[in-house]
Amino acid sequence: MRPLRIRAWDGAVAYPRTWDAMQGFTAQRTEDTEDELWLLEHEPVYTRGRNAHEAAPDGSIAVVDSDRGGDITYHGPGQLVAYTLFDLARASLGVRQLVFGLEAAVIASLAGFGITGERRAGAPGVYVGGAKIASLGLRIRGGRSYHGLALNVAMDLEPFARIAPCGYRGLAVTQIADCGGPRDMTVVAQTLTRELCSHFGYIPLEDNQHDGGRYERQRSALPERDRNDPPCGRTRDTASNA
Repeated sequence: MRPLRIRAWDGAVAYPRTWDAMQGFTAQRTEDTEDELWLLEHEPVYTRGRNAHEAAPDGSIAVVDSDRGGDITYHGPGQLVAYTLFDLARASLGVRQLVFGLEAAVIASLAGFGITGERRAGAPGVYVGGAKIASLGLRIRGGRSYHGLALNVAMDLEPFARIAPCGYRGLAVTQIADCGGPRDMTVVAQTLTRELCSHFGYIPLEDNQHDGGRYERQRSALPERDRNDPPCGRTRDTASNA
């Protein structure tokens, strides 16, 4: 069993700030650095992946061109985002194994709430009755992953209607609360953390003292933005700088 450092943030966090922190963590980590799981909610934002073909709608919601895989999606309060900063090479994990494991953890979490989730051939993520409930987007650099998954819990789904989620026009989107599951983000985060640790063989390590595998929301500061960092809005794709 390997240790997994669990970090969580209260309140909605700006996407560019988190993205910068993930890139910095991945660039600076060593062979001895513990893997980490970051759990948070984002301020409203559309993000476009490196392979995005869909344009973001005009309006008041910020847009970020990210370095993750995939097309366009939406993040906002009420959605649990789990960023998986894993050393795949150290764990002898391939990208397909990582994707399968993330989907498996979401499906197992949903099952605990009495919800049947399933995969869809050729379309990564997790679906309930044909509607997408969880999206995946990853970046692998030097054998280490960042970005991760987004699980809809109890959020305003309307912004999804303005886009082709993950590049699929007409794709229905749903959330745990609408499927009869809990609205409590802490309950969902506890369950997802437990399932991720179980599937990937981790022992959770947390900043506060908890019972084994238990997750509690805590305040943990992301690095402060540098004055030269891009604003919370449309940014350039940094893939060429990887």
